[in-house]
Formats: sequence, C-alpha cells, structure tokens
Amino acid sequence: MRFRKLAAIAVLALGGTMLAASPAHAANIAANPGFENGLTGWTCTASSGAAAVSSPVHGGTKALQATPAGNDTARCQQTVSVRPSSAYTLSAWVRGGYVFLGATGTGGTDPSTWVSSPSSYAQLSTSFTTGAATTSVTIYVNGWYGQGTYQADDFVLDGQPGQGQPPATPTGLTGTGNVTTASLSWSASSGATGYNVYRNGTKVGTATGTAFSEAPGAGTHSYQVSATNASGESAKSGAVSVTVGNDQPPPPPVPSGLAATVSGAGVSLSWSASSGATGYNVYRNGTKVGTATGTAFSEAPGAGTHSYQVSATNASGESAKSGAVSATVTNTPPPGGLPKRVLVGYLHASFANGSGYIRMADVPNEWNVINLSFGEPTSVTSGDIRFTQCPVAECPNVESEAEFIAGIRAKQALGKKVLISIGGQNGQVQLSTTAARDKFVQSVSAIIDKYGLDGLDIDFEGHSLYLDSGDTNLSAPTTPVIVNLISALKTLKARYGARFVLTMAPETFFVQLGYQFYGPGPNGSADRRAASYLPVIHAMRDDLTLLHVQDYNSGPITGLDNQYHTMGTHDFHVAMTDMLLAGFPIAGNPANVFPALRQEQVAIGLPAAAYAGNGFTTVAEVQKAFDCLAKGTNCGPYRPRGVYPNLRGLMTWSINWDKYNAFEFSRSHRAYLDALG
Repeated sequence: MRFRKLAAIAVLALGGTMLAASPAHAANIAANPGFENGLTGWTCTASSGAAAVSSPVHGGTKALQATPAGNDTARCQQTVSVRPSSAYTLSAWVRGGYVFLGATGTGGTDPSTWVSSPSSYAQLSTSFTTGAATTSVTIYVNGWYGQGTYQADDFVLDGQPGQGQPPATPTGLTGTGNVTTASLSWSASSGATGYNVYRNGTKVGTATGTAFSEAPGAGTHSYQVSATNASGESAKSGAVSVTVGNDQPPPPPVPSGLAATVSGAGVSLSWSASSGATGYNVYRNGTKVGTATGTAFSEAPGAGTHSYQVSATNASGESAKSGAVSATVTNTPPPGGLPKRVLVGYLHASFANGSGYIRMADVPNEWNVINLSFGEPTSVTSGDIRFTQCPVAECPNVESEAEFIAGIRAKQALGKKVLISIGGQNGQVQLSTTAARDKFVQSVSAIIDKYGLDGLDIDFEGHSLYLDSGDTNLSAPTTPVIVNLISALKTLKARYGARFVLTMAPETFFVQLGYQFYGPGPNGSADRRAASYLPVIHAMRDDLTLLHVQDYNSGPITGLDNQYHTMGTHDFHVAMTDMLLAGFPIAGNPANVFPALRQEQVAIGLPAAAYAGNGFTTVAEVQKAFDCLAKGTNCGPYRPRGVYPNLRGLMTWSINWDKYNAFEFSRSHRAYLDALG
C-alpha cells in the first residue's frame, strides 16, 4: 500500500480487443501525436523513463517508449482544448504487455480502453462527448504494474478544436518573509503555461511553476499572481502581505474553527491551521493538557463537561487562546470489540512520503482500527518480520519509542485497535518452508508483544502468494506458501485468543478475479497469483475480523452479472462487495464455491485522496455504494444479490493521505456511518 502499486490486470492470459485500421480522420487536434518532436506537448510521470525512440515505431521516425516501475504505471498525457457538448474519437497505436488509452475531464463518462499486444502494434480506439461546460480534456496512455516497457505512436483526437481562452485565476496564494526574501506559492491553474507576479500592483517577475522568490527590500509588501497562456492573462489573485526585514516572525495568530467531537470516552478536537505556527497547545478547563504539531488532538478526559481552548506557537511565542468549546463525556470506553460501523486506516509509521508523518498521539479519533505500516521481512523467504519507527532523518517530527507506545495505549484506552500490518508494496513475504513459517510466528509475536498491539493485518502483495499447478481445491490447498501462512495465522490466533484482531487487505486480483481465474489454470497459461488469497480467507473465515479488499489500483473485474466493472465508481464497489457477501463459484466451477462471508466481516477499501491510489472515488459515490449495499437504495446498473444492513465499514490508504486532503475521508464517512446506526 505504500503509494499503492497497481494490482495485476484482470487476467494475465486475456488481451483487450484489437481494432481494425480505421479510415482517415477529418481532424487531429492532439499536439505532437507521433512524437516526432520528442515529448513536446506531453507530460510523463517522473520514474517512467519516458523518451521518444526510433524503434519500434508505427509511423514516422519516432514513437513514445516508457516503462512502469513500482507504483508508477508510466503515464504520459497532454491537455487539449475542446468544445463543449461535442463528440470526439480518440485512438492510438500501442505495443506492450498491457497498455491503456483514455481521457479524463470530459464532463461525462471518462473513457478508457486497453489491449495486450507485446510483439506488435495494435490500435486502440474510444470515444466520448464533452459536457456542456467542458473546454479541455486530458488524453493519456499508460502501461501496467509489472508488465514491462510499452510503446505508443500516432495518436489521433478527432473532433472540433476548442476556442482559446485564458486560464483560471490562481488560488491558494500564500507568502512568507525572512530577513531578505519574500517567498510565494500558489495552486496551479488549469491551462496555464506561466504566471505573472505583482508586488504592490506592479509586475515584478514571471514563473513557469507555482513558486516565486525575490528580495524586495525591507517592509510589508502586497503580492498577487495571474496565470497566462497563449490566449491571454487571467485576473489577478487575491492579495497576500509579506513582511521582509524581521529577524524573527511574530507569534502566530489565534487558531480558529475549534470543534469538539465525543465518541465513547474520547474527545477529538480539530481546528484550522494558524499561519506561521509550528505547534499548538491544548487547554482543558484552563489547564494545559497537551500539545500537537498538527490541527487535531484526542484524549480521554473522564466523565463530565469539559471546556477546551487551543493556542498556536512558534519560535517567537504563543498566541492568545482560541474561543472555548464544550464537550460532555458520559460513556465509558467501548468494550473490547469493535463498534458496528468502523473506519480502518493505515498509518505510515515506518517511512515518510509526500503526505507527511503523523505521530500516534495525533491520529484523529474518527479511526477505529489503526494499521501500523509496515512490518517487512529481512528477505523474501526468511519469514523474519521486522518493524522500526521512521528514522529521524526521514521523519524529523517522529516521536520517541516511549511516546509511540504511550500513544498506542491512549488509543486503546479509547477503544481503538492498533495492529501491525505485514507486507505492503515492498514487503514480499513467501513462507515457502516450515522454518520460515515458524520464524514468522515468532517475529510477529515479538512485535505484537513489544508494542502491546491488538492483532495483525495481512497486506501481502506482489508475488507473496500464488498457487501451484493442480492446486484447485479451495478447502484443501497444497501450495506451501498458502499452507504455511494459514498455519502461522492459526497459531497466532491460538496464542492470543479471542482478543486477537485479524484483518486482510488483498487486491481485487487476488480475490474477486477468482470468479474467472484461479491460479495458473488448467493449461498453465494464466497468472499463478490469480485469486490466491481465497484459500487463506476461506481457511481463516471463522477467525477473520475484517476483510477489506482494495477496490483501487485494479484492472477491470467481472462481477456476478458477468459484466466488467471499472474502478472509481459506486457500481464497482457494489459489484466487488456483493461477490464477498453473496459468494461465487471459483473459475466458473459450481462444485468449487467460495462461500459468502458474514456481513460484519466485510469493509470496502478505498484511497483517501486522488493522489493516494488509482481509482479514487468521491465521497458522494462511496456513500451511494454503501446505501445500495446496506439499504438497497441509490443503486446503479449493478443490482446486488441481497441487502446487507450489517456491512461493517470502510478502509483507506491512508490516515496520512487523509490528513493531507484536509480529513475529507474520515470526517465525511465517520458522520455518514454514525448516522446509519
């Protein structure tokens, strides 16, 4: 799940539809469609190694070549000006294991198509109609995880060209000043090729990116920015003031927006960030009771009505206290089990990335299950799992081990469950021997005991699990990596007893794909990893607390309606969840059925934000899916086989990305799940 890698495509033995050559197009509004001018006009992901190559090409002298790596599918894209309410056809010639072609931002249904053609070029084609307010779309091509280098050539976007227009006014302008320098940053404007920077109403510079610095002289200056492209300049943004010439910034302003939420015995506070603040002090009934580096704080203050305030701090001092909010606690901490509706989140505890590090004590109260990410093996086949906190060099705000453990205890006192998650993108775990199995049990137990954890999350990905040829009986698997994992999990469950929480987070490739394919198949041509989680889930179903399949980073998957479903919409979540709650024949064999799981064992897995995983689904679409499954309302084209009022909740990658996205996932879905009862 670390920058979640893309799940293997729906069927490694199945190719997309190859299209016959189409007639000449009336127009092609794509820029540099044959890459004769290198990558001009195209933007490719950072680790794709994208380049214009001379061979193999489909037409002309150049073609695009890019290589997926890790979580990067090697996407290349360009934004094209279009007309509203107009029809367009998109095509390209591609070559590679799995290559995708599509468009986003169409204002309607965003099209996507794919093909597997590793040895020769094949043409992909799709079409769309723009929305009534759509003036630009983004066309793209990308490969797929683990499928190697691909080539693409001779793109055609056939349709009416758009009318040129200036970009939107930039938003989010912020500025800071020090002794000599004013530094500005802002959010990118769609369609902008550059920006003009104004100080006190006069243009003082330009930028191609979304940042600018200068030395304007001592004083307080007013800055604005505008966006430009070939069609003109936008209006100026709102102004920000930046003071230059002070050795030290003033204390930050008083925090605003303080709010309190009570859950059981816990109180969760949140507030808006104060400009220039490096930390916050939290006061209960006038006495300082804690600090926070972010804009959230949780505690269990005991029964009664409590008054809370916060102040902001930096090197120059402390602001005044905010206005007070009251929180009345009447409940004791929840019992040992989980509530009816749960939110499960992964916490980046051993590494840093672009979302930022969160201390255990600062995890918001909305989360019921916190999965520490990740425990990883010393080698793929050792079974020796190790967990270490993020190093200071990588996470400057990491807490001490004692503080980390104290944070875990505080969450557990509020009824939260804290688990160690094993695996992730980098943690390949193959228990191919009984020695590795036994080491797995010993080392995982050591982690659980050291930190006083509530259980274990299995997030095996990549090549950790697979099925040997001939291993087709769901109830009696024979592949060592499967058999040994089941044995290890049963041993851990027996060691810790009823309190042991066991969750799993497989990708759709390892579960729902089993409706079509199971292991290498009768002729050995399919991917041996296909649906390889199923025997583990089945063997542990009586001890499994939660299964939250990752409904993202997935290729198209066939549902029980025998139709392909594509991630990112409520229909995909309904179809994938229905398979778990209704059961399904494996590889179409009615004599080998994966039985339905209990409703309370199943949660839906989602990325917390668009940048957290491929297949992000909006809050509204997620809640439509939950309505359809739990209440039988708000359903789309796919109709589930039943109504599942006890569907348990939602999982996300990750708590860190949720914070980065202003807590949209946890706050929106916590309120929704609580309202369901």
